[in-house]
Amino acid sequence: MDETNNTNTNPKQRNSELSKSKNILKLRKKIALQGGGTQAIEKQKAIGKMTARERILALVDPNSFHEYDLFVQHAGRDFDMDKKFLPGDGVITGTGTINNHPVCIFAQDFTVAGGSLGYMHAKKITKIMDHAMKLQVPLIGINDSGGARIQEGVNSLAGYGEIFYRNTQASGVIPQISVILGPCAGGAVYSPALTDFVFVVDK
Repeated sequence: MDETNNTNTNPKQRNSELSKSKNILKLRKKIALQGGGTQAIEKQKAIGKMTARERILALVDPNSFHEYDLFVQHAGRDFDMDKKFLPGDGVITGTGTINNHPVCIFAQDFTVAGGSLGYMHAKKITKIMDHAMKLQVPLIGINDSGGARIQEGVNSLAGYGEIFYRNTQASGVIPQISVILGPCAGGAVYSPALTDFVFVVDK
């Protein structure tokens, strides 16, 4: 069988498709890294708050942060949630080092839906918690959240249940450090109460 005209093996077409894919990936990454967008970030800055990403990068060693699940999207379908775009579902997770010591870390992004916890938001947090347990390294949670995302109903509440369970399983096994840097409510303060060290700012 003559496969010389097979477009899948055409180098020019393949390179063109690869170039398009790279451009799409760059655009998706650029959008995701902006969190809730310029206006939401400016509002955060106006009250003297850093963004979630800035908080992580200020805490870990330079160039040590490796982000997980950057392109995750929320799972909500009711109350017009299917029409909304929430970059990273409002939480940034990953690994890094602090003074060359490895850590797992998450930071809730208040610029995205008030940092509210939905199903995929919770999945990202529980994944990094599991990773911290597997690596036997400290877990740092930077909390800035309005609590459960009511549009996702019981799925959101179940997400908190999964987080609380892991808090108790990790207790006495790895250090759990919580930082409360915003007007947290509900599960966003219940989970820190189960951790070893809690730091809270005045505003």
